[in-house]
Amino acid sequence: MLPSVLDVPASTSKPPRIAVLADSDTRWKWGALTAGRIAPGPSMETGAQGDTQVAPALSGFLLRGRATPTARQLAEVGVTADSLREVTAVEFLRAMAQEEYDIVVLSLVGGGVQAMLHGLARIWEGRPKRPVVVTGYVGVVYEKLADGLLLRHGADLVLANSRQDADRFRAVYDGVGADSSSVTEVALPFLGGAAYTGEHEPYTVVFAAQPSVPESRKDRTYLLDRLIQHARKHPEREVLLKLRSKPGEHTTHIEELPYQKLAQKIDLPANFSLVYGHMGEVLDRTDLLVTISSTAALEALHRRIPTVILSDLGVRETLGNHHFVGSGCLASWDQLDEGHRPTPDEEWVSRQGVAADGTYENAFDAGRERIAKLLASPELPPLTPYYTPVTAPGYLPGILARHHLGPDGSPLPGAPAADKEPGPVRQVVRRAARGAYRHGVQRVAPVIRRMGEL
Repeated sequence: MLPSVLDVPASTSKPPRIAVLADSDTRWKWGALTAGRIAPGPSMETGAQGDTQVAPALSGFLLRGRATPTARQLAEVGVTADSLREVTAVEFLRAMAQEEYDIVVLSLVGGGVQAMLHGLARIWEGRPKRPVVVTGYVGVVYEKLADGLLLRHGADLVLANSRQDADRFRAVYDGVGADSSSVTEVALPFLGGAAYTGEHEPYTVVFAAQPSVPESRKDRTYLLDRLIQHARKHPEREVLLKLRSKPGEHTTHIEELPYQKLAQKIDLPANFSLVYGHMGEVLDRTDLLVTISSTAALEALHRRIPTVILSDLGVRETLGNHHFVGSGCLASWDQLDEGHRPTPDEEWVSRQGVAADGTYENAFDAGRERIAKLLASPELPPLTPYYTPVTAPGYLPGILARHHLGPDGSPLPGAPAADKEPGPVRQVVRRAARGAYRHGVQRVAPVIRRMGEL
């Protein structure tokens, strides 16, 4: 039997060492904040479990790829680490083999998590003591539920951001005969801020843009036009278009048609602005948050800010706004133009882990206790993902190969070396390659697609 959390040595004597591997700005934010929330002992945010507050020693690793965050994006996220470096998958695994950590947080797309689970299982093979491995989702899970979950299976903790997600996650694992005990209910780690107390001067409407929803030029142009129309119909209001990234930068999802470019040739009203920055700071002055399906809606609901999920383009799985059915927040621009303010359904909000009732500070207790017990155990079982060369011989090898790993989780011949930092020439080549990729996504790909529609 694992010891009680009370038997675990106090974290004040030795802060836990946590490594976070992330592949985008949003996932770095989720991973780093989650690390602080789930670290055993006093919470980094509140010190709720003790009088002495000790933050974990956090090492950040950014997985090199198309969405590797820029310095500006990292600064906007506003989460710092004791160290932060860019790595390939093989370089990360080598660091995990050479350095000692208590907890490893994998904040990656599903395929990346699966590859790292196999790679970590390989390098820790035969070790009785290893780090606790944690993974999860950065926001609303509205697509590829089974695929994403099974790719994350094998971690010690698969975090669910709400009671609804925890139930769905366990149902998927149980349904395929996989162990569902890793599913742990928590909440989104970045909720917080002051509760909404009333209208600001001026009244401020914020549209939270998403990089890939909607996708087409027609739909994105429609949303921009309606937002501008709202500003013109209500000159007494301030209307903000909250953007995720600047042209050329990538986030968790690819943005082929940035709103900045669509707005370049439009004569914008004086009360309309495009803004960047930390979402929490923008919400500080928001009176009405409007979006298609952004996680920003949950942040706003947590603070009891009036929130609208747009129905103009339909309520569809491809848009992700179907997740908000039953929320009481669905509405159209026509309704908003006439002054409609939604009233969220309290039961729905409660099941989403939004915790607007004041219970948020305890949302991570179960995760902390579980990790503390695992850390106190003299031996942990090997990582055992659901997918293996036996259960998924036609799927798993391709996932591993994308990260230069063989079917057994070991590096393939010719995988990037990790014995030295990249030189100036190698750094220039990397930046040029990423720039070419982004140019292809934002400029070339749309042209080719339009030609194909002729």
